[in-house]
Amino acid sequence: MKTTKLLFRNDFSSMLLLMLLWVSASSCQSDQLLKKYNGISLVASRDSLTEKQANRLIDINANAAALMPYAFLSSEDSPELHFNSDRQWFGERVEGIEQAIDKLHQHNIKVMMKPHIWLRNGSFTGDLNFKTDQDWAQFENSYREYILLYVEIAEKHQVELFCIGTELYNFVKNRPEFWGELIAEIRDQYHGKLVYAENWDKVDQTEIWKSLDYIGVDAYFPLSDKVAPKLQEIRSGWQKHKSMLKDLSEEYDKPVLFTEYGYRSIDFAVKEPWHSGREKTETNHGLQARALEATYQEFWTENWFAGGFLWKWHQHETSGGLENDRFTPQNKPAENTIKEYYRKFKR
Repeated sequence: MKTTKLLFRNDFSSMLLLMLLWVSASSCQSDQLLKKYNGISLVASRDSLTEKQANRLIDINANAAALMPYAFLSSEDSPELHFNSDRQWFGERVEGIEQAIDKLHQHNIKVMMKPHIWLRNGSFTGDLNFKTDQDWAQFENSYREYILLYVEIAEKHQVELFCIGTELYNFVKNRPEFWGELIAEIRDQYHGKLVYAENWDKVDQTEIWKSLDYIGVDAYFPLSDKVAPKLQEIRSGWQKHKSMLKDLSEEYDKPVLFTEYGYRSIDFAVKEPWHSGREKTETNHGLQARALEATYQEFWTENWFAGGFLWKWHQHETSGGLENDRFTPQNKPAENTIKEYYRKFKR
């Protein structure tokens, strides 16, 4: 009889231990589900980031911001990058980036440093493809100098996340040795997390993810051809893309991060979300809000998804508004949508 009681107590203790472990694991998974980068892409300004402007980010429950120090190529054939120039706005130069980091960190807002290249003729950076090895070598030296300048700043200010490049498919695909050496050099100097931002249509066509901490995608996926699709129709349009991203996350055992996401407040906003032309279109603030809501409902509850950085947010409080049909959600119905969902998933 004593033996039976002892066995029962041992079995009960084992069951209790298993239950505690399950609750602990569930709690950790729940925390992972809830802790997202609720980010915005902060457009550089001529002036410093002010206290009032930083507080506006707190108001919408943002907990992270992408800072974008631009570099410029005069043409597709020019291999020399120009950056940190007096001709650039304050917010695109070293002093402006450092000021913004300090102001954001004072408000416990995490920072992603996200360098961008701009081609003066408006060509797509993913198509860059120099004709000679000499040009490639010159461009690589220039790019390395550009990136390591901001790596140094990121390490100095304990920036949480560094994006090593933005939409550079041909460069990443054709020059893997350079990228391997650059990533190793960055890792040696910088102790935060690393990501690369690939365009939505090439994110599954690169192997760079194995060397990084996140799979980064500028998430302008086409979701519907309709003028003004309903919420459920937009969510349905996400399914094949979502399945691909989940498979990619499992393949590389890395979480997916939307290094950019967003929609204009126009008709057909989810047909070609990357489109930023200036031709006349009908304003549709409701569609912008629905598209964002669908994105939050589809992704922000997934434990393989790390969050995202909304494109885009201007420093000035009067930006956007009901007459504006661009990407910013400021002073539009979409701003309330962001505020609501970011509140649910604070990191």
